[in-house]
Amino acid sequence: MKIFDLFDLRSKLEILDVGAAAINEAPIYKKLLDINIGHLSAIEGDKRQIRALKNFFENNNVTFHNYFLFDGREHKVYLCDPSSGMTSLFKPYKKALKFFNGFEEFGKVEETVTVKTTSLNEIKGINPIDFLKMDVQGAELEIMKNGETKLLNCLAIQLEVSYFPLYENQPTFGDIDLYLRKKDFVPHLFLENKKWSIAPTVFNNNFRVPGNQLLESDIVYIRNPLSLEKMTDDELKKMAAVVHYSFKSYDLCVFILIEMAKRKLVDSSAHQQYIDNIKLYP
Repeated sequence: MKIFDLFDLRSKLEILDVGAAAINEAPIYKKLLDINIGHLSAIEGDKRQIRALKNFFENNNVTFHNYFLFDGREHKVYLCDPSSGMTSLFKPYKKALKFFNGFEEFGKVEETVTVKTTSLNEIKGINPIDFLKMDVQGAELEIMKNGETKLLNCLAIQLEVSYFPLYENQPTFGDIDLYLRKKDFVPHLFLENKKWSIAPTVFNNNFRVPGNQLLESDIVYIRNPLSLEKMTDDELKKMAAVVHYSFKSYDLCVFILIEMAKRKLVDSSAHQQYIDNIKLYP
């Protein structure tokens, strides 16, 4: 039994990955592409990353865009080694880089260029977003503020949040959390918590072995499940699909299926069928 034995989707989920080159393993939305119920718009401002990005996504459900997303104005871009993942619209904070082992090298700026950024609201050819993923080295908050039209009905957001900023004037986890809660999003799960060792202490002769200092996390926010009545029928179905395939949050999926049954979108026994067959799910 699969979740789509219970209901059908009218349209594909629209997924947006900003800073798409920051992929170390299969992204959590990949299953949605593989089973052909999602379309990905992959945005990467650093042209050096585009070829590798296209090689990674050998899939006709992906559209590529070369933009530096921000507020639509001109800004400096601080280009670091492509493998470091630290190229940013924010200037690396030298004092913070020096605090952690290895980051003075990771955050070494190779070149500074001025670019005309683009706001998410301005981009044509991208439909309103159902699931947003971002890893953009501090630009997440500004991108969301300048993309509220595209994100008006967004169901879930995965982003990197910082506890100990590595860039000057970088928004912190608290800034992002306050903004998203005002938009009726709540934290759902942490995908990864990154700690790092403080210089000059090195554990096991490997500076990548972490100490206790929190650095950053990948976190998922979801539309407030206590406000399901505000969602359309189609949004509920898409939410169930994301929750099941991407987050594997089966208890939340049951909660959504119960609401769908109240609207007669699924059979009244759908949530119990789901629970009974959970071990069979892909």
